[in-house]
Amino acid sequence: MDNSTKNSRRNFIKLAGAATLAAGTAKTFTLEPAYAQTTQSGASVSPNDKIQIALIGTGGQGMSDTQTALRVPGVEIVAAADVYDGRLVRAKELWGKDVFTSRDYREVLARPEVDAVIIATPDHWHAKMGVEAAEAGKHVYLEKPMVQQIKEGMDVVNAQKKTGRIIQIGSQRVSSIIYRKAKELLEAGAIGQMNTVEAFWNRNSALGAWQYSIPPDATPENIDWDRFLGRAPKRPFEPIRLFRWRNYRDYGTGVAGDLFVHLFSGIHFVLSSNGPVRVMSTGGIRFWKDGRDVPDVMFGLYDYPQTATHPAFNLALRVNFMDGAGGEESFRFVGSDGVLTIGGGGVQIIRGTKQREPGYTIETFPKTVQEDFLKKYRVEYPERAPELNTRNTENYVAPTGYRDSLDHFQNFFTAIRNNKPVVEDAMFGLRAAGPALLTNESYFNSRVYNWNPEEMKVVKGDS
Repeated sequence: MDNSTKNSRRNFIKLAGAATLAAGTAKTFTLEPAYAQTTQSGASVSPNDKIQIALIGTGGQGMSDTQTALRVPGVEIVAAADVYDGRLVRAKELWGKDVFTSRDYREVLARPEVDAVIIATPDHWHAKMGVEAAEAGKHVYLEKPMVQQIKEGMDVVNAQKKTGRIIQIGSQRVSSIIYRKAKELLEAGAIGQMNTVEAFWNRNSALGAWQYSIPPDATPENIDWDRFLGRAPKRPFEPIRLFRWRNYRDYGTGVAGDLFVHLFSGIHFVLSSNGPVRVMSTGGIRFWKDGRDVPDVMFGLYDYPQTATHPAFNLALRVNFMDGAGGEESFRFVGSDGVLTIGGGGVQIIRGTKQREPGYTIETFPKTVQEDFLKKYRVEYPERAPELNTRNTENYVAPTGYRDSLDHFQNFFTAIRNNKPVVEDAMFGLRAAGPALLTNESYFNSRVYNWNPEEMKVVKGDS
């Protein structure tokens, strides 16, 4: 856990204490970890259970994913692919000279010793590589969003069904003990009838706004430019587009695909929801006018229908890449009896006093009429003891050092070893990616979209 995560957890507990003083009663509980949070791959796994992985796309996310995956006992890396030679050199520096490396991911998929692949490439390669990896007999950890275009989604879903390979999408909140606790609390009716969900993700740094470093040796000689472009429009060599690909629609999916999709994944897991039926968004490039063609501020509004697992509700999402307060992220589930918040390394519930009487507005009545009204009113609604009018707060915090990304890889490799399904499979991935990608469509086309979360497709016709 980095210092910012530690500080978030510390601040969460500090705020919980403040809530105790201000609101009445409060309790804090430490959540039980799902797995032992191991620090390195151990030798306790039998040779038959060893899983050999390959990394396709050895950028920052791919290397972080791999380092986390290697903390799971019995996992080792044997191959890596990337279009920049420098990253292949770095892969050998990190994981040993025996790691096979190639610019061509297909050479990695052809290697029989590879059991599973982590795909952490620019988004426009996700679907093609995910399908080809499954067809090559490999299990797939596919970074979010699962696809760059909605029409590609069923290709991945069908590849999972056809091949029987495990495909897990890389949005780790579905494996988090924090989100699992939130799910348990909401299902138990902790906040009454939910009617609104709000989520935001603010950042206040150049790296948070995707201003990633460009290596000084980036040249056409050590970068396979055509392979990077793939199906994207052909253009002359321009390394900024490779190393800051999230800034461009040709290769990425912008704020919605990078961050909103995490929020959708978390909400859909917590509420056992298939997604919204209506999508609308706005935003713009407000600060990072650096040549990018995707917004640095985005707002999305979504209508969710009533289902067997949740009432109808509205969802509001927001991302801001120039937050003067320093940056944070949070979920708020607003209900009739309280508010559940996810953020800062934990879950907090603040329950208000349930409305037991309608109240009154009698100041304009004659005094005798006021007295008569109050007399009858207090017969029907007796005054409550003061202690019954206080709020109460519950805080559930993750253990120090907890990382949900490690649990996510634990779940992936456990599914491979036991041939069991994962929560965030291709269908789940499409139901999270679909509304995120429609958020972009709504922004760029200035229109509202209707979405069928069951069939995972756009509903034709104007909205």
